[in-house]
Amino acid sequence: MYDSKPVATPLSPYESFSANGVAHPDPILYRSLVGALQYLTITRPDLSYAVNQLSQFLHHPTLDHFQAVKRLLRYVKGTISFGLTYTRPHPPSVVGYSDADWARCLDTPCSTYGYSIFLGGNLVSWSAKKQPTVSRSSCESEYRAMANTVAELVWVLLNCRKPL
Repeated sequence: MYDSKPVATPLSPYESFSANGVAHPDPILYRSLVGALQYLTITRPDLSYAVNQLSQFLHHPTLDHFQAVKRLLRYVKGTISFGLTYTRPHPPSVVGYSDADWARCLDTPCSTYGYSIFLGGNLVSWSAKKQPTVSRSSCESEYRAMANTVAELVWVLLNCRKPL
């Protein structure tokens, strides 16, 4: 992948993954690459959603899934200098953002949600996960995402060394 052309986004914008398709001939390679990408999410939150989507097919990867992993590697190549930086917050504040994609999974009616928590403008917590329950509406899915974000916000506020 050293000679590959970088891409601007981790995943294709309108791509949805399914367990159906032609099986990848080397699932161990797929698992190894996704595992390495999971490790990268420690310092690269921009990869979290894409890695979450690709991790759902570790048991039976298809050729489409492997193409998405290669695209993600091309994105990493183009953004190799990206990472987290921290500065002294002025003024200190805690802000959280959340989002959910209602029932996007083609195999189950579950939604995926994500959140980002900033402490004084510095990203300190982030996550992208599939919701464990099925939401009956986009509003319910967003509400569940917001509830998880608020729980993380409370945890961050309770564990700050200095009061804000």
